[in-house]
Amino acid sequence: MADDLLVIIPTRGRPQAIPEIVQAWDDTGATAEVLFAVDTDDPELAAYKKHAATLKADPRVRFTFGKRRRLVGTLNQQAVKAAKSYRFLAFLGDDHRPRPAAMPWDARIRECLSGGPGIVYGNDLLQGEAMATAVAMTSDIVETLGYMAPPAMEHLCVDLCWVDWGRGMQRITYLDDMVIEHLHPAASKAEMDAVYEECNSPEQVSSDSAAYYDYRDNGGLDADLNKLRKLVEEAG
Repeated sequence: MADDLLVIIPTRGRPQAIPEIVQAWDDTGATAEVLFAVDTDDPELAAYKKHAATLKADPRVRFTFGKRRRLVGTLNQQAVKAAKSYRFLAFLGDDHRPRPAAMPWDARIRECLSGGPGIVYGNDLLQGEAMATAVAMTSDIVETLGYMAPPAMEHLCVDLCWVDWGRGMQRITYLDDMVIEHLHPAASKAEMDAVYEECNSPEQVSSDSAAYYDYRDNGGLDADLNKLRKLVEEAG
């Protein structure tokens, strides 16, 4: 493999994000590979395919096109597949942008995770330390659990789960000065679009919140933490 870090970006309805993200890679000196996961029923599919053709020669960039599984389903499908080939896996939303710093953000991720199983996240300039809206982890976490995010959720609250995992296994690092900005309408950094409207609808908030609390309070989190703590112990 060309690199040991893969960044998975499920994306829908925002083909204009692709060149912006690639530019962010260039601006930050990132060498991590990036995989854009696109739904085959996306209304903007043709624009995504045009970007894929344009970026075909860029060894950092790959596209995958598949059935719509929502954010968590798509992330899990690609993460489980990639865990066999990459040492580290990361998730960014298509509305996240890494920002330049003295040390490239992907180099800091590798540095923080090189000591064994763990999770690292930076400052999204919106939620900060409270939520890992963009996250990186060692791939053995995905292999151990069989997913990168609890599949009971579709889109929301998984950033809380990643913090729960990291704190529960006592292997989490928050880097306040590693900025991966979240360009979200809640921060007045993006306009509402169909994807935001769907993902932040009262129905979605209610469903994913209920799934998260059930996972956290009724045994799901405890079961996963038992596996993750064992992973840490075995890694020494």
